[in-house]
Amino acid sequence: MRRRPLLALAGATLAAPAMAQAPWPRETVRLIVPFGPGGATDIPARLFAEELSKFLPQRVVVENRSGAGVTVGAEVVARAPKDGHTLLYNTMAHAVMKAMFPRLGFDPVADFAPVALLGVIPMVLLANKNLPAKTLPELLALLRANPGKYSYGSGGNGSATHLITALLLKRAGDLRAEHVPYRGAPPAMLDLIAGRLALFLDVANTGLGYRERGDAVALAVSTANRMPQAPDIPTFAEGGVKGADSATWHMALAPAGTPQAAVEAANAAFTHVLAQPEVERRLAELAIQTRTGTSAAASTAFLAAEVAKWSGVIRDAGIAVE
Repeated sequence: MRRRPLLALAGATLAAPAMAQAPWPRETVRLIVPFGPGGATDIPARLFAEELSKFLPQRVVVENRSGAGVTVGAEVVARAPKDGHTLLYNTMAHAVMKAMFPRLGFDPVADFAPVALLGVIPMVLLANKNLPAKTLPELLALLRANPGKYSYGSGGNGSATHLITALLLKRAGDLRAEHVPYRGAPPAMLDLIAGRLALFLDVANTGLGYRERGDAVALAVSTANRMPQAPDIPTFAEGGVKGADSATWHMALAPAGTPQAAVEAANAAFTHVLAQPEVERRLAELAIQTRTGTSAAASTAFLAAEVAKWSGVIRDAGIAVE
């Protein structure tokens, strides 16, 4: 009873005839998350599904399909009917698959149609509190004077934590540090706090918590601009490293060949959700910087740039799957 007027309102608010007129969605929309439930990707995906379901004529439901470095969930969408009723909710990992898994049974670029870039998530470079470096310039000097002596953790080979740190070291002058891959961020943070690791690059929403509790020292944020949640932490560039600005991100994608009208209608629906102040507030609590008004075409260009960027980092650093 409630959805039809809300849908009409959404169409008027967005000035998006495609959303109101296109035959989408005609059935329940599956939002495939290639990570386990309850994690940093699953939580915002469920927020979007909840908000989309409030005004669309059909429900949006999250389905977790984790495994094999997000390739399991991605393949589900790549092989789904091309009607826009199965969408992928993925991260920067989507831009990495092509270089990390060259023998995939699908193409992470050619087999997908980006719908909307939904937000970017800054990373925070954390140091063990006993490390004799409390700023990024001090860290760089320490690594230059002690090549290979200090270690940095990651959530696994080819993860965002790994690739962004590798890019930082490269842009800082090919500095050497030992990479220690973990099965996710929590065990890496435990070793950082215990002093078994020197450095770890964590997503901002959890990394800032460790800093606030005094468990680690925050040296820099990975994005071009400082974070509103922590304006005192300088950026990589401000710390003396140019060209390493990066972030992980969230994006909705459809199977390639999905009718453009359905893609545009889905883009308008996500844009409507992003424009809601309560949604923006809840995403900000997760340190997700929203991207409103990002068209499907702009999202496609963004993904292409990310694929090129991280493929180069993977090639230059000789990174391979574990």
